[in-house]
Amino acid sequence: MAITNRRDRIPLTAEPTQAVRTELARKIDALVGSQVRWATEIPGLILVRRTELTAPTCMTYEPSVAVIAQGRKRVELARTTFCYDESRFLLTSVDLPIVSQVVEASEETPFLALSLKLEMPVVREMLSRDEIPAPDLQPDQPAMATGATTVELLGACCRLVDLLSAPEDIPFLSGLIQREIIYRILRGPEGARLRAIATLGDQSHRTAKAIAWMRANYAKPLRVEDLAQLAGMGVSTLHHHFRALTAMSPLQYQKQLRLQAARTRMLADGLDAASAAYAVGYESASQFNREYSRFFGQSPMRDIRTLRSPNALPMERVGRQ
Repeated sequence: MAITNRRDRIPLTAEPTQAVRTELARKIDALVGSQVRWATEIPGLILVRRTELTAPTCMTYEPSVAVIAQGRKRVELARTTFCYDESRFLLTSVDLPIVSQVVEASEETPFLALSLKLEMPVVREMLSRDEIPAPDLQPDQPAMATGATTVELLGACCRLVDLLSAPEDIPFLSGLIQREIIYRILRGPEGARLRAIATLGDQSHRTAKAIAWMRANYAKPLRVEDLAQLAGMGVSTLHHHFRALTAMSPLQYQKQLRLQAARTRMLADGLDAASAAYAVGYESASQFNREYSRFFGQSPMRDIRTLRSPNALPMERVGRQ
């Protein structure tokens, strides 16, 4: 509904945030079309459109911000649940193995969202200017948080999506708009953890180095002492900060990465359980079967048959949101 200013009769929008959100939803809907997920020409920008609910899907989120223009999603990190929708964005500051599910979507009102990968060197360069006030960081906060989606953040997202219709402008303008999005996040309380992880020498930054190594080397044997040395801290200190960021221990983190990778290999490549187990670093097929059944609720082969059943809810595409 529009409100009219009596003095000059200029229409004023009653809900400016909703108006910009509706415009963003319209743009995403038109651009994605019948696709489900579009990795756009803008580096790190993904648009998503879904017309049905999804099954809980194990995947790993990279450092990124996810903004929903329409619909609702739930993400579980260990025992913590994060729900975000049109009014709240999701910020992920390190690689995190999670369970993700679209919980509000339909043909009439599809789920519409965008995800933008956050480049830590860019965040670090912006912080070096000392022009962004540092919000207070509450201790032991995970590297995932939701925050209020402001009209300023939505406006920047709209301008970034608009560049897809003017590809010649992407090389010059996309970086500027992405910096604005990062700036909006850093200005809010949710940006405190992002600041800590990007700040050289900070304990969170050191722990993030260990997390990045594990993400790239999950199939290798893990010695926590070596991981602590890589991070430049003691074993007990690493354990504390690792759990604060990821809500799990290093061994639990590695286990989730391995089980997710094995599930993907069985689904996508048709591997049997034993082959998948050895491919992701397990030395014992029986141990893999036990841990897989405990984590996913049923044995590997039964789980894969369930996922391939015609009556099963679709899964999200494994990867970044």
